[in-house]
Amino acid sequence: MAAGVVAKAPAIMPGGAAVTAAVSSSVEGASTVTAAVVSEVGIDELSCFRQLFLLQLQSLRAWAQSTFLKTRRFSRVSHGGGNGLLQGEQTLFYLIQRLLCLCKRDRPRRHKVCDCCDKESESCSQVNADMQRPGKQSFGAPARVMPDCWDVVGLGQAMVDFSAMVGDDFLDKLGLVKGSRKVVDQEERGHVLGAVDGHSYKLAAGGSLSNTLVALARLGVATSHNPTINVAMTGSIGGDTLGDFYRTKLLRANVHFLSQPIVDGTTGNVIVLTTPDAQRTMLSYQGMSSVVHFDANLAVAISKSRVLVVEGYLWEIPRTIEAIAQACEAAHQQGVLVALTASDVSCVQRHHQQFWDVMCKSADILFTNTDEARALCGFNDDSSPEQAIKHLSQYCPLVSVTDGARGSYLALVGEIVYIPPAPCVPVDTCGAGDAYAGGILYGLLRGVTDLEGIGNLAARVAAAVVGQQGTRLREESANEIAESVKSTSLPRDNPVLELLGLKGEVHVEKISNV
Repeated sequence: MAAGVVAKAPAIMPGGAAVTAAVSSSVEGASTVTAAVVSEVGIDELSCFRQLFLLQLQSLRAWAQSTFLKTRRFSRVSHGGGNGLLQGEQTLFYLIQRLLCLCKRDRPRRHKVCDCCDKESESCSQVNADMQRPGKQSFGAPARVMPDCWDVVGLGQAMVDFSAMVGDDFLDKLGLVKGSRKVVDQEERGHVLGAVDGHSYKLAAGGSLSNTLVALARLGVATSHNPTINVAMTGSIGGDTLGDFYRTKLLRANVHFLSQPIVDGTTGNVIVLTTPDAQRTMLSYQGMSSVVHFDANLAVAISKSRVLVVEGYLWEIPRTIEAIAQACEAAHQQGVLVALTASDVSCVQRHHQQFWDVMCKSADILFTNTDEARALCGFNDDSSPEQAIKHLSQYCPLVSVTDGARGSYLALVGEIVYIPPAPCVPVDTCGAGDAYAGGILYGLLRGVTDLEGIGNLAARVAAAVVGQQGTRLREESANEIAESVKSTSLPRDNPVLELLGLKGEVHVEKISNV
């Protein structure tokens, strides 16, 4: 193989982009090229087959040392005409491609490599270059039957979280401001992911809405005295490995992802870089998550549900605001409860009028924290959460305002109750508000008969998340809380649900595949 020859590696990056590598004919060059190609593949696909490459590296190096690679042809079946033979610089990349195929088909070895994965997040990702087909689930997800109707359908951003531990020098080298949050393009995302190689990292199907839906689904698993709560999410993902990963991780948590992947699209992801002082620097790549339309699939999903939850971060994307308004209006007209999450105070401030219009016209439930509630009301920082929730309750039937360690407030058609925080030893407050929203929805769907009871239940769910590491409610905690709640009739004999008008049974005239 001639030095300096440039050859194309297999197109296996998440976005389908091909990578190039300079190939050297020396022994050291062969191993260097192998490492270079592996590192260029994309960090989010790297871990699962990293160990496989290490296992094969010695034999690969031995082959590269011989004149076998430099002169001999490798036979393979041709699918596009011609003799289908590989020569010279093509052979090394052919071997690498064959190793990648082993990652997909060698199940015993793949499972051994992936034993490090836990239930909450993935520290490795299996290679799957094919777009996920309907009904196909990889990443070890169990097959699940699609229900005919949904208790809750969420509309939000589908983003894969890529979390890594780095030092201050790492941020300085990349010119990143510690603690900042910025939107990046695909090129900058690839540059940062490449730099992270060698650091400790993990993958998770992230997002504020998905945290809420997973909490609800785990609480809503069928028990001896409670039926299953069916939960689904809609949004936009690409037809890439990360999109496949996102769908399957949600399905493991009993949340069905209804939207089909966008062919040739790239799934959005957030890179979270945490330094030793616990400061988090976040880089957001929107990808397909910014593409949301009110199409036939979303309309059918709404018609088959009892509650629609819309994530506030979608308001950051101007093209989605019209789709949000259409979805909320369609739900409202069909008797489906509409719940809005404010998500972030900056979202509320930048898109105040549009958010306010949809809230007043279609929303039945509003989830906020104190700062978001003040921003919605136009109040200053001196105003109390009680003042904010009293004002908001004039425009939205059920309002929730969380106030951190000081507790929370619920208002139902003017009636305001204070909910003290549930006892816990704080470990990580991230995701507490998402879990609280999941607890409110769970209380409503289980038919808890008073506002204070719903709030106390939600406080317990939030406390369980605050008392653990990670943003997702764990199954053990969910089971413990769920066993203490007995389902009651819906919606009869329940003043909370009667005031909200939650429909008890979903009547589906025509079942469609969403």
